[in-house]
Amino acid sequence: MKTVRRMRAIASLCRQSAAYHPDKNWKLLAEAEHWEHMASAALLEHFKECTASSNDPTQPCAATEFVAVRVQR
Repeated sequence: MKTVRRMRAIASLCRQSAAYHPDKNWKLLAEAEHWEHMASAALLEHFKECTASSNDPTQPCAATEFVAVRVQR
């Protein structure tokens, strides 16, 4: 879960940098989109693993914290 937070933080920094560098904003916004996509994929993989392990009661799921998934428009 720390990985997802780090990826989203990098995406946020890219968007902030795009606001201050209009000459590079297209590249920075594309990079932010890339990091958001990577974070979503990592989150999906985490919950797939969690769901798969939930069938085995001897292996508890590591996802014990609430995660809000941002909806892209």
